[in-house]
Formats: sequence, structure tokens, C-alpha cells
Amino acid sequence: MFIEKKLQSGMAWINLDADILSQHPGSYKKYNIDEETIEYALDKNERAHMDYNRETGTVVFIFNVLNLKRAKNYYETVPMTFVVQQDRLITISNKENTYVVDMMKNYVEHHEPVTVYKFLFASLELVCNSYYPVIEQMDETKDNINHLLHQTTTKKNLFALADLETSMVYLVAAAKQNRMLLEHIRGHAIYRRLDEVEKEQFDDVMIEARQLVAMTDLISQVLSQLSGSYNNILNNNLNDNLTVLTIISVLLAVLAVITGFFGMNVPLPLSNDKNAWIYIVVISLVIWGLLTKVLKWLANKR
Repeated sequence: MFIEKKLQSGMAWINLDADILSQHPGSYKKYNIDEETIEYALDKNERAHMDYNRETGTVVFIFNVLNLKRAKNYYETVPMTFVVQQDRLITISNKENTYVVDMMKNYVEHHEPVTVYKFLFASLELVCNSYYPVIEQMDETKDNINHLLHQTTTKKNLFALADLETSMVYLVAAAKQNRMLLEHIRGHAIYRRLDEVEKEQFDDVMIEARQLVAMTDLISQVLSQLSGSYNNILNNNLNDNLTVLTIISVLLAVLAVITGFFGMNVPLPLSNDKNAWIYIVVISLVIWGLLTKVLKWLANKR
């Protein structure tokens, strides 16, 4: 959707729809945006970075935004483009990150006019804050799944845990890239040209970005530890099951060996005794009992 809002001292914010730009090539030229920037904006696999044009003074920021609409069973992030020109901020959004545009619009309507960089950093702070409700929900889901897995380890719960772990991999990577982008801004000449208000807003978004990295990294480590623990539990259960099956097969082999002798066409003791089957069963049970104790002792010792 197209939006144009006035900022401080004749500055402006313009939002362009990426889908419209892709359908109408060349329409971006009237906003003094080069083709390389449009390629960044239309690339859904682009990662967070900053591009500075010394000739025009235009700065392009690609920031990772959380995709609230899960096309799969886990969350992913999408890039959003922020183009800072001399007197205006241009954002290029798509249907996955349009909620950020709504937050930016609400900020402009409920705050006094601000400069381009003040509005940019405030918008990036809003993006960082949009991660927290989803992360808190994932943290709660993690606790619920962990409780269910303590009761019974099922494929459904293990798949749910794996989806959470996959989501956190994307979120951790996105949060770290966003933090690196902000750290790059701090070391750039652009930062030295900011006024006190803009620097204060930049410090706020930097704090949020660092907290987001710490929070996602912690939950990711917990999920990784849980996944490893349940993997070890499943391996131990498998070993226990194989041990039991091995013991059963050995015990059954005893009966097969004993009865196999009496199937041979050679003279054997008790072959003419009508109660021989009783003796064979008793002998087999005794041998079973002894072998069971020996095999259990070996299994426990191991």
C-alpha cells in the first residue's frame, strides 16, 4: 500500500508496495531509487545490511522483520527495506511485513513530528519489539511440550519441539544480523552526523536489539538442550528394548535347542517315556531361570 506522511521540517515518509513495483518496472525511478536498491527490496532472501551511496548520500538499510503469518510449522523472517534520502524516508514493504507499516503509521499519527533518522530508529525499535510476543508464546509452548514429553515421548510432541527449534534458528540468526547492522551504523560516519535526540533513539533501538539477541539465544540453547536430552532418552529406550529382545531370543533358543535333539532320528534318553515332555519343560524352565539371571546381571553390569 502507498502511504505518504509528513515529518519534521518538510521531511516526509513514503511507503511503497513491493508487489506494485515488481508489476510496474521503472515506477521507482520517480523516487530517485536506483535499480540495485529495488533488487534488494524484491529479494525475499536478502539479509540485514547497510549500503551507502557516497555520490547521492542515500543510505539503504535492510532489516530482518518477523513474518507473523506462518506458511509452515515454524516462524521465519523477511527483509524490509528502508531508504534514507536527504529529506525523506522511503520504506518498501510487502504482504508479509505490512504490519510494520501499520505500526509506523500509528507512530507518526500519535507522536509529534520527528526527523527522518529519529523516525527510522523508532521504526526499527518497533520491529524489535514485535518479536517479543511471539518469543514469549514460543517459550510458553516449549514448557508445555516439555511437560507432555515428560509424561510420554510421542512423535507429535517431538515434531512440535523440532519446529520450535527451527523457528529459533531463524530468529537467532535474524536478531544477530540486525544487531550487527546497528553496530555498523554506530561505527559509520552517518552516526556522527546525528543530533542528540537521534542518538538517544538509536541507543534505545540498540538496547532492544541486544536484548532480543540475548533472549532468542537463551531460548535456542534451552531448546537445543531439550532436544539433545530427549534424543539421549530415546537412544537409551532403544537400547533397553534391544536388550530385552535379545534376552527373549536367547531364552527361546534354549527351548529350540532342547526340542531339536528329540527331533533327530537317533536313540535318545526318555524317547520312549510318555512323561518325557514334562521333564523337558521342567528342565527348560530351570535353564530359562538361570539364563535370565545371568543375562540380567550382564545387562546391569554393562
